[in-house]
Amino acid sequence: MNILKPILLGSVFFMSGTPAFAGDEDLEARIKRLEQVNQQLLDLLGAKDIAKTSIAEPIITLQKSTPVITASTQKSGNLVGTSAKVSYDMLDHTVNTNTRQLVQLKARSEGKLPDKVTLGGNITALANYQTTSDDSKFGWLMRHPTSSNQIGKKASEAVLHAANLSVNANVTDNVTAYMELLYNPEQSFGSGTITALNRNQIQLRKAYVMWGNLDKSPIYASLGKMDIPFGLNDTVSPFTNSTNWHAFAGLAYGAQLGYYNNGLHLRGMAVQGGSQFRSANTPVRGTNVPSKLNNFAVDANYSFNIGEDNNVLAGASYQHGTAYCQNYPVFHFTPCDDNNPAFAVYANAKLGGFTILGEFAETTKEWAGTAVPDPTNPLSVFAASKATSFTLGGKYDFDESILGGGKDSLSIEFSKFISGENDAPWERQNQIVVGYSKFLSPSVKAFSEYVHVDGYVPLNFLSGGNFPDGSTWSVNDASTNVFAVGIQAGF
Repeated sequence: MNILKPILLGSVFFMSGTPAFAGDEDLEARIKRLEQVNQQLLDLLGAKDIAKTSIAEPIITLQKSTPVITASTQKSGNLVGTSAKVSYDMLDHTVNTNTRQLVQLKARSEGKLPDKVTLGGNITALANYQTTSDDSKFGWLMRHPTSSNQIGKKASEAVLHAANLSVNANVTDNVTAYMELLYNPEQSFGSGTITALNRNQIQLRKAYVMWGNLDKSPIYASLGKMDIPFGLNDTVSPFTNSTNWHAFAGLAYGAQLGYYNNGLHLRGMAVQGGSQFRSANTPVRGTNVPSKLNNFAVDANYSFNIGEDNNVLAGASYQHGTAYCQNYPVFHFTPCDDNNPAFAVYANAKLGGFTILGEFAETTKEWAGTAVPDPTNPLSVFAASKATSFTLGGKYDFDESILGGGKDSLSIEFSKFISGENDAPWERQNQIVVGYSKFLSPSVKAFSEYVHVDGYVPLNFLSGGNFPDGSTWSVNDASTNVFAVGIQAGF
């Protein structure tokens, strides 16, 4: 303390400025003022007892420090930070699949996104063993069903399934900007195998600007590239999406308006026309060019509590133009003569440790391309069919860990996609998933699954048209079995 006092006193004297020599009275006033400041400083030093402060302890300065870039999520309020749990919730592909805006708004309202910019990410690594009854025809929907992905009757993988990076920016109290990058060669539409350059691309999966603040108003709006508000499309399985998600989960350019208050959630989205990124297509002057805002979707759901640990959500949706509108032969993203709407109804109940999920979605008109127009082709006996999918699943979260560590869950789910008449080669694809998962932390999940699939129905050329003899590569009685283990880590 004897060393610190003269240094601090000299610093104060120096900062007080050079005395003016206009007169003795001015000089005396300056000296008196300096003595008062010095006494206040000595009193402060004595109260804090700096002599007992160890070298390892931080010294608190009286001047406000400049914010530092940090990874803290505990009310840091810094320029840049992370929030692992929010990032996991935003990037998880199994739940909240088309309600990301509401996840963000709730997180901001609850103080979980305190930083100006929040960086996030998610990596899913996977090992699996697959078998099929028919050569090179694997029906697992988490892989594109082509011989570029799996070949023969047995396949095995130890791969990176997907990696995401996200940026959430609190532009103002009422404006949020969001963007998400995705790397997923296993599910890429690019040509070649999973090591081909065309399939090893990083894409801007979603990006939008949102206006909304649940603390001020129940209304919100977003503009950009986002999920279409149609159906639930969630799953109780730890990894494998349901057939409802694969069939009807849309991604498109558009503008969305939402309302959320006391469990009531209403959404409407004006969707860009033409063929969009996923599960949306309306013709624009007979083409698939997205040059007109002529598609839309609406969704309404309501959730309510029953006691402390029970919650029920139920809802319904309508979409003006789905992807199931092409004529024969069917091929992704090609133009349609007319739109084919769809509706969905769904419910999700959390009753103590149990979660029960159910969903049904169907087009309102037959899918023209599911009928072969050539009367000389034996497959022409099958009439056109609507595109239909339904899911029923259940999960149980254990109060105590089975294997030690974090929360354990067991699940079973059945889902079905119907795209043809009875006995047609492209009639349906059934999927059963039995899963186990353990959260090692709130944002890290280890999982294992057994998946059984009946039917092999690739949407491209499902009813034929790609072989000279008019046959189809769809197989009604094909079966696929998958054993998978993996880990999903959010950060």
